Amino acid sequence: MEFTLVQKDLGSKARAGEITTDHGKIQTPIFMPVGTVASVKGVHQRELRDDINPDIILGNTYHLYLRPGTGILEKAGGLHKFMGWDRNILTDSGGYQVYSLSANRKIKEEGVKFKSHIDGSYHFFSPESVMEIQRTIGADIIMAFDECTPYPCDYNYAKRSMHMTHRWLDRCITHLNKVPEKYDYKQTLFPIVQGSTYTDLRKQSAEYIANAGALGNAIGGLSVGEPAEEMYAMTDVVCEILPEDKPRYLMGVGTPINILENIALGVDMFDCVMPTRNARNGMLFTSQGTINIKNKKWEDDFSPIDPAGITFVDTEYSKAYLRHLFAANEYLGKQIATIHNLGFYLWLTRTAREKIVEGTFTEWKNRMVKQMDNRL
Repeated sequence: MEFTLVQKDLGSKARAGEITTDHGKIQTPIFMPVGTVASVKGVHQRELRDDINPDIILGNTYHLYLRPGTGILEKAGGLHKFMGWDRNILTDSGGYQVYSLSANRKIKEEGVKFKSHIDGSYHFFSPESVMEIQRTIGADIIMAFDECTPYPCDYNYAKRSMHMTHRWLDRCITHLNKVPEKYDYKQTLFPIVQGSTYTDLRKQSAEYIANAGALGNAIGGLSVGEPAEEMYAMTDVVCEILPEDKPRYLMGVGTPINILENIALGVDMFDCVMPTRNARNGMLFTSQGTINIKNKKWEDDFSPIDPAGITFVDTEYSKAYLRHLFAANEYLGKQIATIHNLGFYLWLTRTAREKIVEGTFTEWKNRMVKQMDNRL
């Protein structure tokens, strides 16, 4: 993997870059649609490719390990071939899913024993096994195994967890050096900065991760319930330390406003289930603010979904039509809303990149943040 820094913004720490892997180029800043179980929910691969057009999507190690299982994925030749996706894929390590199973898991130095949410069976993740699983899944970018701490989090717990995450990283690197890729392309490991919302821990962790010398780095343990101001403060601290010549990935973030503010702090890569999950519930993101399409006020509104006319689907559907589909419980409504929201997130990061290159990012970002904070 290679990363080229194309342009830095003069009014902020935002940057435009380009990542190159064996599956193609990724223009940054980038939002990565989440394809948890080898599928971006509600979106056909054709629509994903042609309408939304992302350079990279996500897969989820925990979910893919449980089903279809690594045996099926290996027989298929990896996740790219299994799901018919010839562009980049990033897989998380399963650490966040293990965190979310707090009532059904036990964390030790060796790794994590957890109970499947599907059938109650018990499984064990270690840094080594997670590297093996991600080798088999075959994503272009893979994540080190970490513990994602909750918010709020006791300082001493956050400190112990951070150091264990660092030790797990060392084990991940050692194991990857022993085990070659399974397919005909290279994989790149991203370590993950932890430390909860404690500035001193975040600094320590960022320094440890920076010294690991990976080709890219991630920031984890944020967007887990902390106020946005604390997220921004921790991101700022970490981005000051992580190498400028490596891409920075903020995991699980977030709202369109969160994304713009973190781009301004120097983050390059984002993912979040929010655009797809909210879409299925009738919540749409637009350039002028958010819309609850189920509200009666849209019943006879025949204007485009986005008030500025920004569209991401093959037909410019009206608010009235989309509201009708939700009222009639037609799945097409959820599909259109999902494509719209994902398209909007990609439009937002791509426009941010254009503004960084033009030198007008800060002014545009400040205006967009105000507009998108509206409830229409």
